[in-house]
Formats: sequence, structure tokens, C-alpha cells
Amino acid sequence: MNSEIKVTFPGGKKVDAEIKGMMVHTDQAVEDGGEGTAPAPFDYFLVSLATCSGIVAAAYCRRKGISTEGLTVSMDAPWDDARNRCDQVTFHLTLPKDFPEDHIEPIRQRVEACAVKKHILQPPEFRTVIQPFKP
Repeated sequence: MNSEIKVTFPGGKKVDAEIKGMMVHTDQAVEDGGEGTAPAPFDYFLVSLATCSGIVAAAYCRRKGISTEGLTVSMDAPWDDARNRCDQVTFHLTLPKDFPEDHIEPIRQRVEACAVKKHILQPPEFRTVIQPFKP
């Protein structure tokens, strides 16, 4: 799977990214000089963690024939202004009513192993290639 992303700059602090024929819009918050018209790039990073956990949890339930009614995932990632980063991310998984006790640990392990989190714990190599302007 190759996920080529093309980034464009529509103005102000807005940055758009096209991936798989879909457009993702970003902007900075008003207090950061943007217009606040879209999530900031870091917000998408946090959303990718939370939604990956949700996809994994729902898939586990479906695979085991367990209803997903009432299943929710929420996530806390408090910002440390002094360090300019989040130092802890906590996932809160609310299980459906009558969720089987013997499936609690397996679903927790699946959520712990989501693909986005794996890429943070074992990061890929990052490279930047500079290309000359092409008219």
C-alpha cells in the first residue's frame, strides 16, 4: 500500500492534503494565527490514534459476534505547555452491555496494538528529499 499525499497551500495558515482522491483540510487555531476553520495537523494525529483504537475494538466485537451497541472509545491527551507536547495518552473503552468477561483482556490487547500506536512505538525512518522547482 503506497499512500502518496500531495500537500497544497490555499492561503493563510491553511494546508490541505490530498490522499486517495480525498481532501483533508487543516488550519491553525485563531490563537495561533489561523482562522480555526479545520482541525490543526496535530489534531488529526490525535484523531488517528483514537479512531484506530475504535476500528480495532469494533472489529474485535464483530469478529466474536458481540454487539457493538454502546461501545465507545474516548481518549485524553493533556497538553504540557512547558514541554510543548502530550506526555500521556489514555484511551477509555466503554464496553457494550453484557460484554463477556472473558473477552475484556483480549479486546484491551487489540486496542493496545492498533497500527497507529505501533508506528509511534516503533517509528519508521523519516527522510526529506529536496527537489528543484519544476515549472
